[in-house]
Amino acid sequence: MTVVRKIIWLILVAVTAAAGWFAWAVLTPAEVTGQTFVLLHPGYSTRRIAAELKSAGVIRSEEAFVLWHYVHHKRSLEAGEYLFDKPANIIDIQKRLQRGDVYFHTVVVPEGFTMFDIARAIEAAGLGPADSFLKVAESNTGLIADVAPGAQSLEGYLFPDTYEFSRMMTMHDMTASMVKQFRQVAHQIGLIPNSADPQGVALKTAVNPASDAPQGGAQNDVERTVIMASIVEKETSVAEERPLVASVYYNRLSKKIALDADPSIIYAELLAGTYQGALHHADMQFRSPYNTYRNAGLPPGPIGNPGRSALEAAMHPAESDYYYFVADAQGHHRFARTIEEHNKNVVAYRKAMRGR
Repeated sequence: MTVVRKIIWLILVAVTAAAGWFAWAVLTPAEVTGQTFVLLHPGYSTRRIAAELKSAGVIRSEEAFVLWHYVHHKRSLEAGEYLFDKPANIIDIQKRLQRGDVYFHTVVVPEGFTMFDIARAIEAAGLGPADSFLKVAESNTGLIADVAPGAQSLEGYLFPDTYEFSRMMTMHDMTASMVKQFRQVAHQIGLIPNSADPQGVALKTAVNPASDAPQGGAQNDVERTVIMASIVEKETSVAEERPLVASVYYNRLSKKIALDADPSIIYAELLAGTYQGALHHADMQFRSPYNTYRNAGLPPGPIGNPGRSALEAAMHPAESDYYYFVADAQGHHRFARTIEEHNKNVVAYRKAMRGR
């Protein structure tokens, strides 16, 4: 065998071996143990992406990943957080990255959650510190300035729903999604006009009795409705009772009687960072504009984030002459017209609780 033939033969062997290795590295899935998350930041080069995937044990070779990408460069690879929970080869992984098939964290926001509750849910979902969410929720009122110019935070406008957020989203993005959902529902029920309406904000809602009640501050009808809805939401989880609960508070407002809403005290203490998980008699004197025992009228802002049912109840309260209500120990409430009736209902409630 001549020297030239030997060289050619060696080259063919090398090429065959390289092709075999490349095919093995590209086509053979790496063994992934359990759930493996890989976070690829915007601006990462293909080589940096390959290094992150190799470090996580998702691919067998950085070089094969980079080479395959440049040979089959149809689309760029998208940044984001990816979940790998089963073996996949480099071809399939690159297809996922080209599609931007990122992992979304589910955040459930039940009706009545405060921004403090939502912040903890965000943190529990692995989307960032609760304090970071609170800072945005407390300061980014520009998101609702057109409908609630007097709002001191986004409380009340972070609509309860189930959200899917990625780690590429900022806290601003997440709050904006919740406010967008509020706007959609508020438009559907007639609380605010369509966002495309050139006339802007509904400073007068057609069926909002709060606009006729004596109020302090510079709240518009949308703000007053959301504040009332947040109180109603906190007072009862029974949808059919909400219009009656709203009627009680509107009746008290019209007579300039303090609302005496326990949830408002809880919220006041949450703002102050002093809430201990239960209310005591001394808390009724807690100094805060949110304390509706000490201050007549509505509090200066919502005390939670109401859902659709509570918003509708605040817009369309029942017609009643009730001024009081108390729990009945069975998940509902008893309503009363006079303090005497109310006291009897309170006695009945305490008796029922002792009998449990």
